[in-house]
Amino acid sequence: MKYEMPSARNGRTSGGTCIAVRRVSRWFGDNHVLDELDLEVDLHGRLGIVGASGGGKSTLLSLICGLDEPDSGEVVVQGQSTAAGRLDCCALMPQRDLLMPWRLAIDNAGLALENKGVSRRKARERVAPLFERFGLAGADYLRPAELSGGMRQRVAFLRTLVSDKEVLLLDEPFGALDSITRASMQAWLSSALDAEPRTVVLVTHDVEEALLVCNEVVVMSARPGRVVDRITVSVPKRGSRREIVAEPEFVSLRERAMEALEA
Repeated sequence: MKYEMPSARNGRTSGGTCIAVRRVSRWFGDNHVLDELDLEVDLHGRLGIVGASGGGKSTLLSLICGLDEPDSGEVVVQGQSTAAGRLDCCALMPQRDLLMPWRLAIDNAGLALENKGVSRRKARERVAPLFERFGLAGADYLRPAELSGGMRQRVAFLRTLVSDKEVLLLDEPFGALDSITRASMQAWLSSALDAEPRTVVLVTHDVEEALLVCNEVVVMSARPGRVVDRITVSVPKRGSRREIVAEPEFVSLRERAMEALEA
């Protein structure tokens, strides 16, 4: 399988800042989860976030998408600083696919449209052409129990994408998959984002995944979460996954990220 790295048009662009996290701190009771965190993501940028468990990565996604508010500091998404405004700009994809077992794949994918008031028939019409593009040809009228793990995640991503939100927040989307399927899904996700550009924040425990899918990677400390390193990914754009991860520059970036995590 050929793997295409993020293209230049998805790098740091002239489109300006899409997400700004400014000196954000968050406490839960006595637990200091985030400490004066600063982050920026440009329009159509792809930011990977790696760090120890419990370091506040998922909390950060909740703050960005307006499901939570910081105790201090500010989060702005596409110029929106209120929780409701941020929520209107963002779509969150959790680790579990959360497909409804009684709904067909095509109806699970169109759920975001139905939630906006689109009829099921119209939602199907809008989603159906995307099934072949997203490697789901012939799966549209299957139920989740009839789909493989990778296919279920594709349906979940399609459901997230058709919400028409500019910002996609992906929280360990492939964490439950086996290593072979996960590698395939990383390649697929990069290609899907090339075809349908969005501003992406990907939380993962897999350093290679972050480097393969994203054009920048932030390494966070253990709780309270702080940025300890921010890595710009600039490796050969084409070739197989095996070839890319063996490139000296890729190996160097991976080692840099691992050193930052250990520190």
